[in-house]
Amino acid sequence: MLSQIVRPLVQTQIRLLANSQATYPVLIETICRWLGYLGVQAKVTHLAPTSDQIQISLSVGKPDSCDQADWQKILTQLAQNTCTQSQPSDEFKKKISLEEQILVSRLLAYLIQVGNPENILEWETLKEQLTPLNLDETLTQGLKSALKVPQSSESLMKKLNPDLAAIALPMAVKIAMLDQQINSEENTTLQALLKALNPAV
Repeated sequence: MLSQIVRPLVQTQIRLLANSQATYPVLIETICRWLGYLGVQAKVTHLAPTSDQIQISLSVGKPDSCDQADWQKILTQLAQNTCTQSQPSDEFKKKISLEEQILVSRLLAYLIQVGNPENILEWETLKEQLTPLNLDETLTQGLKSALKVPQSSESLMKKLNPDLAAIALPMAVKIAMLDQQINSEENTTLQALLKALNPAV
């Protein structure tokens, strides 16, 4: 089920990348996002085209599911050197309006609600789980507020445009996978987000 969701997402991001005017920083951010779907925190330290391929060097952090002791053994055995990472400039990051942030916050809140129908986590615990998503502060506060009331995906989906869906989908996939599984309600929402990327199809 996850591959059915992720593959079309990757294809969509490839098309967006091909039409981007800031290919280098956008590709760096996209690669890190792809690995993030697997729970791997990675940073691109080198990226350059070579013939018909793209040469990439990565600095990889401990995967979410990896035991700290095992990870330390791996680091010790590899005697890995620390690489300097250059971050993409903020000017290339997609900006969304306050109204759109509220919409995305409500959508993410809906996913959390349907993903944990019988287990409502305290905000501080949930906030800690959401830390790897690096949500904007406004988005985080909007999510906190949206969780206080039941949300409906149907009304939210009607307000999504393809650009906003492209921004929301990666975060939605990550949130849906917080418990390492996707239930039917989460799957329906993710599929609807995919369709919102290409409304004419």
